[in-house]
Formats: sequence, structure tokens, C-alpha cells
Amino acid sequence: MRYVVFNQKGGVGKSTITCNLAAISAAQGLRTLVVDLDPQGNSSHYLLGDASAEERPHLAEYFDQTLKFVIRARPTADFISATPFENLSLLPSSPDLEEIQSKLESRHKIYKLRELLGELDGDFDRIYVDTPPALNFYTRSALIAADACLIPFDCDDFSRRALYALLDNVREIQADHNAKLKVGGIVVNQFQPRASLPQRLVQELIDEGLPVLQPFISASVRIRESHEQASPMIHLDPRHKLTQEFIALHETLQS
Repeated sequence: MRYVVFNQKGGVGKSTITCNLAAISAAQGLRTLVVDLDPQGNSSHYLLGDASAEERPHLAEYFDQTLKFVIRARPTADFISATPFENLSLLPSSPDLEEIQSKLESRHKIYKLRELLGELDGDFDRIYVDTPPALNFYTRSALIAADACLIPFDCDDFSRRALYALLDNVREIQADHNAKLKVGGIVVNQFQPRASLPQRLVQELIDEGLPVLQPFISASVRIRESHEQASPMIHLDPRHKLTQEFIALHETLQS
């Protein structure tokens, strides 16, 4: 199963949701891969910590290889990095992704990610793809390659306004490129249950019939500590309320 975590708005928790769901999958014994398509590399740093700065094969190299006639192409497995967490692997990002994006677009390489993940399907039970905060070549590639799209929503009116355009973009990908793509659901992130605005915004989405997933992910400073220590919540603090919410969300996706 391939999930893409996608929202054109920045700061909504794409990397946090990607890595925590992936870490739970791995902790439950599923062979899990995170694909970091964002040139900022937040997921790569989250899972590797300071080691993410070390030289290693990365996605930009893979895509660059598709632009060239290479007699002996580097094996796909070479681009995968181990993480400190059992059953959890990473296809790391690089700032070079930004530099080669226009070349990939002009050469119509939009299906290359789907080919790559197709080669890896037999090696992994779950694949989670983190995306940039824009509808660009990489996010379209991810939507074309995925089985389901998870949409983070951070209980903000701007995020809500952007949500409708985002859903239209997903429908366009479904119609033109990937008929099997499903909206896996809207992940409510940084939820504050005692504040009236988040409650109202989320209830309005539910009333409109949009696929809002339960449970909602609470706002917590603990997640910032998780980022700083490069340790997803299931490893940093297994009993924390936030961890239990991610576990429950993961179970919802499997049902």
C-alpha cells in the first residue's frame, strides 16, 4: 500500500504525519519505506538526525539517472538508506531535487516515481511519500504513484480555503493519470479541543461530508522534542497521548 501525504500549504505537519505513521507501521512488523520528495528534507532529518547530512545516494541522483542514457544504471536498492529503527527504510531527499525539477518536467518523466515504487513493492508492505508544499512535478509524481492520499489539515481558515482546490487537484489526477487513487482521508493536525475555532472548522468539514479521519492529532510541544531528537513518537514516548493518537489513526487507515 502506498500513501502520499499531500497539502499545498506549508507547516501543516506533512513530515510529522508521514514519519510517525511509517514508524508505527515498522514497529508493528511491517516492512516500511519513507520516500522524501521535499527538497527541504524534513523527513530525512527526522529519521536520520545529523546523519542525514552525510553523503549517500538520494532521490535527486535517481531522477538524474533517468535523464541520461546509462548503460549500467545504479540498482534501485542502492538509493535506499537504513534508519536506526527496525523495519523502517528511507529514500532520502536532497536540495538537488529543486535544481533538476525543470529538466524532469521538460523530459516528461512524471511516471518515473511510479516505476521506481513498482520495483520496490515486493520489498515493502507500506510506502509513505512526503511531498513539497506545492502542486509541482514531485507532488504530481507522488499522486500518480500512490494508492491513497492523506491530507493534513491544521485547523486554520486558510487551510480550509485551500482544501477545496486541493481536492479538485486530486480529482484531476484521478481522471487523467491514476484512476485507482483514493482520498484516504483528511488528517486533523495540531487540534486544540478546548478552542472554539478548531472545533467549528472541523465540524463544518464533517457536515459537508468530507472524509475527516478519527482521531484528531493533538497540538503538543512533545512533537517538537520528537523532531529535535530525530525520534518518532512511538520510540520517543510510547505511552504519550500523541503517540496513542497516531497509533489509533494508523489502525483507522488499516480498517
